[in-house]
Amino acid sequence: MAHTAPVVRGRTARAAGGRQSHVHALDGLRGVAVAAVLLFHAGLLNGGFLGVDLFFALSGFLITGILLGTAQSERRVPLVRFWTRRARRLLPALVCMVAVALPASWAWGTTAQLRFAVQDAPWVALQGVNWHYITEQVGYWQASDSRVFAHMWSIAVEWQFYLVWPVVVALVARRRHAQRIVLAVAGAGSLVSLALMLQLGAAVDTTRAYEGTDTRAAALLLGAVAATEPVRRRVRRTPGWAADGACAALLTGLGLSWAVTRGEETPLVFQGGLFVHSLAATVLIVLLVEAPRGRAAALVGSRVPTWLGEVSYSLYLWHWPVYLLLLPRLADLGKWGGAAVAIAVSLVLAEASCRFVEDPVRFRSGWARGRRGPRVVAALTVGAVVLWAVLPVPVLGADTVDITQLT
Repeated sequence: MAHTAPVVRGRTARAAGGRQSHVHALDGLRGVAVAAVLLFHAGLLNGGFLGVDLFFALSGFLITGILLGTAQSERRVPLVRFWTRRARRLLPALVCMVAVALPASWAWGTTAQLRFAVQDAPWVALQGVNWHYITEQVGYWQASDSRVFAHMWSIAVEWQFYLVWPVVVALVARRRHAQRIVLAVAGAGSLVSLALMLQLGAAVDTTRAYEGTDTRAAALLLGAVAATEPVRRRVRRTPGWAADGACAALLTGLGLSWAVTRGEETPLVFQGGLFVHSLAATVLIVLLVEAPRGRAAALVGSRVPTWLGEVSYSLYLWHWPVYLLLLPRLADLGKWGGAAVAIAVSLVLAEASCRFVEDPVRFRSGWARGRRGPRVVAALTVGAVVLWAVLPVPVLGADTVDITQLT
């Protein structure tokens, strides 16, 4: 879940093509989104899964902005450089999580959790686990309690977007009115994605609609629409007081939707609801960027949401394995007590991942100066592959822990 667009800890954000002020409110939005997801998976916020769409919209907006900025300054989009930076940003934490989750599933998981962890790991590595789950008919709402990597479907969607969308932008980068072409393509693509969601979302099992890259591309592409200069230019004309009021209203609306939505028990989610939610999130994003001095932006960009946003990628990676393996052992603490402990453990792991793995590799600092970072990540990847190969695939038994209330 995206949560994967640039986050700079203690630095000024740099968009390719020039230096721009870092918008703390966007970090805060990312923090709010990951908090919603954590509460949802703990069974404490029924509609918190909608935070993923906020992640998607943020990623589409920020990545498209970087691509368009590069195209404007360099008259091209250097795809290899873009993909290399994405890999350096995303792979270290992902490899660490997989390398820890596999032996943790062996040590503390059920037979089903270990078996499916071993089966799903190659698909996680290939960034196609969402289609693996769809093909295997692994119902998101019913069966994810046995899948340590169930949450990786959204990361796979974003990776697939990062592979395809930069190529589209690169193809039009040298054309006249490139920004308008990107706007048109992204807008049309979001409508096609909506049409597919309307068609596939009517099924009894909505997993195909929920996890499909084509059906979830709408949020990413709406974010891309908002990143184009024609849209941003229009938004800049909005008076500051009006933009601030609109941001407050949108934040309130998003929060209410998270409180009242009940997953697949709310059919409207798959009959246009996700699209409307993503559209509202996109409008909020572009308003916060173009009018960043309002009260709503100050609230969202305050210290706690911003910190959560800075660690959101790692926090998202770690929280689900922690929930599956730890929460059943915290039943005596009650739902809120167990969730508090599991979230605290996830936060510690996320902060450690950012501080000691992600940031050094990303910025080539500390122990990861020069080529040491990529070499360590490569060695860790090899280790994870060896571990995956030697772990025995157990036969399913009757020891599966029932924690379906978490999903």
